[in-house]
Amino acid sequence: MCAEATSPDYKDTLNLPQTDFPMRAGLPKREPAWLDRWAKIGIYEQLREKAKSSDRKPFTLHDGPPYANGHLHIGHALNKILKDMVVRSQQMMGRDARYIPGWDCHGLPIEWKIEEKYRAKGKDKDDVPVVDFRQECRKFAEGWIDIQREEFKRLGITGTWDNPYLTMDFRAERIIAEEFQKFLMSGVLYQGSKPVMWSPVEKTALAEAEVEYHDRQTDAIWVKFALQNAGEGLDNTYAVIWTTTPWTIPQNRAICFSPTVSYGLYEVLDTPEECWAAKGEKYLFADDLAADTLAKARLEDSMYTRVRDVTGDELSAMIFAHPLNGAAEANGEWDFDVPMLPGDHVTADAGTGFVHTAPSHGDDDYAIGIKHGLEMTYNLGDDSAYRDDLPFFAGLKVYDHKGKPGKANQAVMAKLVEVGRLLARQRITISDAHSWRSKAPVIRLNRPQWFASIDREVGDGNDTYGKTIRERALTSIDKLVKWTPQTGRNRLYSMIEARPDWVLSRQRAWGVPLTCFTKKGAQPTDPDYLLRDEAVNARILAAFEAEGADAWYVEGAKERFLGNDYNVDDWDQVFDVLDVWFDSGSTHAFVLRDREDGSDDGLADLYLEGTDQHRGWFHSSMLQSCGTQGRAPYRGVLTHGFTLDEKGNKMSKSVGNTVAPEDVTKQYGADILRLWVAQADYTADLRIGPEILKGVADSYRRLRNTMRFMLGAVSHFSEADRVDPADMPELERWVLHRLAELDEVVRAGYDAYDFQGVFQQLFNFATVELSAFYFDIRKDALYCDGDTARRRAARTVMDILFHRLTTWLAPVLVFTMEEVWLERFGGDDASVHLQDIPETPASWKNAELAAKWSKVRTARRVVTSALEVQRVNKVIGASLEAAPVVYVSDAATLAALKDVAFEDVCITSGLTLTDDAAPEDAYRMAELADIAVVFAEAEGEKCQRCWKILPDVGTHSHAGTCARCDEALA
Repeated sequence: MCAEATSPDYKDTLNLPQTDFPMRAGLPKREPAWLDRWAKIGIYEQLREKAKSSDRKPFTLHDGPPYANGHLHIGHALNKILKDMVVRSQQMMGRDARYIPGWDCHGLPIEWKIEEKYRAKGKDKDDVPVVDFRQECRKFAEGWIDIQREEFKRLGITGTWDNPYLTMDFRAERIIAEEFQKFLMSGVLYQGSKPVMWSPVEKTALAEAEVEYHDRQTDAIWVKFALQNAGEGLDNTYAVIWTTTPWTIPQNRAICFSPTVSYGLYEVLDTPEECWAAKGEKYLFADDLAADTLAKARLEDSMYTRVRDVTGDELSAMIFAHPLNGAAEANGEWDFDVPMLPGDHVTADAGTGFVHTAPSHGDDDYAIGIKHGLEMTYNLGDDSAYRDDLPFFAGLKVYDHKGKPGKANQAVMAKLVEVGRLLARQRITISDAHSWRSKAPVIRLNRPQWFASIDREVGDGNDTYGKTIRERALTSIDKLVKWTPQTGRNRLYSMIEARPDWVLSRQRAWGVPLTCFTKKGAQPTDPDYLLRDEAVNARILAAFEAEGADAWYVEGAKERFLGNDYNVDDWDQVFDVLDVWFDSGSTHAFVLRDREDGSDDGLADLYLEGTDQHRGWFHSSMLQSCGTQGRAPYRGVLTHGFTLDEKGNKMSKSVGNTVAPEDVTKQYGADILRLWVAQADYTADLRIGPEILKGVADSYRRLRNTMRFMLGAVSHFSEADRVDPADMPELERWVLHRLAELDEVVRAGYDAYDFQGVFQQLFNFATVELSAFYFDIRKDALYCDGDTARRRAARTVMDILFHRLTTWLAPVLVFTMEEVWLERFGGDDASVHLQDIPETPASWKNAELAAKWSKVRTARRVVTSALEVQRVNKVIGASLEAAPVVYVSDAATLAALKDVAFEDVCITSGLTLTDDAAPEDAYRMAELADIAVVFAEAEGEKCQRCWKILPDVGTHSHAGTCARCDEALA
């Protein structure tokens, strides 16, 4: 101890790591400065200029536009971060990766906000000039675009933020109108009257993607239809239907049955008090449902009997009366026959086996109506109120202006009781369609709408992948698009395969109008009903280019567009606006095809959105593009799951379990949020919350520690220090081998958008193979060696590691890897994001060397475990105090260990290798029986410079040193 106390302090002679890179990241405060720097030096613009002077292959990720009406939520962050990781990784792998962010600006949510503002002031939207109203909508969208743009940029998202695309830009509105005109001119556009999803609150049709399903209570009723053409034994017979929409009964025009279901005739023998059934009445039911239905009517088993079978042929011949037929003061409104018709949609799963059919209020009903020529009814208005001249129910609403149940259902049920046609009713809970905006229930309602036929031949000559939109879409899904994950293919295929025609029209004001004219007095089926004139179309497009879609609404617009070629009194101008999904579905036309920085061939390499967009943007883009250019607008589609809280519950502000991106960036920094995305399996739903974020932050700290060590190791490294791989020790060549392997993994992973797989491999490499193995071993050489070949080789490898790890991780940790890069390569225009991932020579791969070092690492694990036992028992404080004996029974392993300075690998001062039989009390690991360790203390004195305990310490010219340190000091 006295010798040690008087020994010189050799600390200043060590090659200790030199770096100002802090362990505490301070990301929330520091990230905004990097954003400002990137904007100042124009990183995205530099990359585009770089691409122009090279032969980089373009890669275009087309941005599915978020809606401009609120702050970002965690789902937005997930989506945009994934997109950014795709763009950055493709760029760094040698592509010209372009990203043009965009916004969806038209549509009901914004219009609804402006209407709410009017209502608060007691004003009616319809009293405001439409152009003024549209201008307010535009201003509202502009405000939120500016807010969301800054929120997205804060997440480190790269792209053309100064020149995004907006569906409300004049140029965009012009091209949307032009894309609509292609539907008009190709013959797929038609006006029809079909049941559509209709919001009585918002007074507009809704697309399936605008509807969500929630539980609500309703009245289920069982209604009796009297048989008109009764044969023998069928007197006093009724068909009984079941429905959860009593308000549709006035619109009934048929009953449907299934030819594959067994039906029977049931007679009432007796009834209890307060029962709507009557003794002697006979009912037709599906046999499987008869008992349950009669129980609902309060009839016990002894109160009825099954009379006989009823065949499908008998049912087909039956004619019934509407339940309100002959009602007093009905003025003959329902005095018509109700046929019994076969229908494939009828089952015996619920109800009675007979389906009430109102062609104006359901898809199956409508199809039956078309097939059999049933009457379409127009009993309900836009606000779900019965028409003013409808007997009994005039003016009553299904839902009021707030989406609450109106009086229609109760009035219909009361009238059915009055006329003796209600058999039973029950209050039940069903899952039903609601508007995702107003959250109010929607109904199926027959309304004149504009449709794009998906089964009519498209007369545009683009028939390579099919003649109809449906054919082209299904072919595209199967042959032209790569799906990530593959399940996305099945989902969209089944949707396209089964979907009806596309409802293009909305009865609103804020959007791109359906720029077409209809001939007065003509029927929609007449060939000249729609005006198809290229000159008229051209005038419309020129006006939209200059003035935007507002040009359609200004006074004199009809005269201006029709010109001198047509009498304006002969034509009606259509004022419906396009479904906003047509807007966003058309973005490929004005982003990919129209912009200089779009796609070279007008197609996107990737569309990336949440899985809900199979019925949304992926779907509408597919239909729109197949209608105008004959194929899908994308070559690849990636879908991600939804965000949930830590317990797997849906996030809700009312529950208080939401996680706002802004809160995460303020507490941790955006890189932690990006790391959360990279660590997760985005193909499933993703969980996030305080505890999960703590775990992510811990992973980040471990990775940051690795980068800090590496920076310290390469300080002042120059090309003069570089060592050729062939001259490196085996340990360094093993690292190069791992780099060659990882380079393939990283590139393949990034190409497959497998960010989780890439990050897991890199994280394990950095923290386990580097920090806990290679760095741990080489610290001694890096700190204590003089100018040795071993130290130069280690620093060369550190430099190689630096360039690969920073570029491999830059697409994920955009801020941190920039910090790491600038710590070493500072400069006004320096940035890791201007780099490509370096090419890694395949010659670095060495399977034989890797197999050898696998044995070495396995043996090391046994030794370090044995020493840990001694450390825990306080026999030693550090591994350098040990010189264990290692017993190795496998000859190949023993040879490998003798060839690699195994004491340095195990970080001991000494180590003995032997193939002798190990003592019984030797330390062993159960799964590694061929290696055993017996602990022994190192002999000698402690070197005051490297801290190894060696016999020669104190015998050299520099006091208290070993031979290696004495030479280094010389």
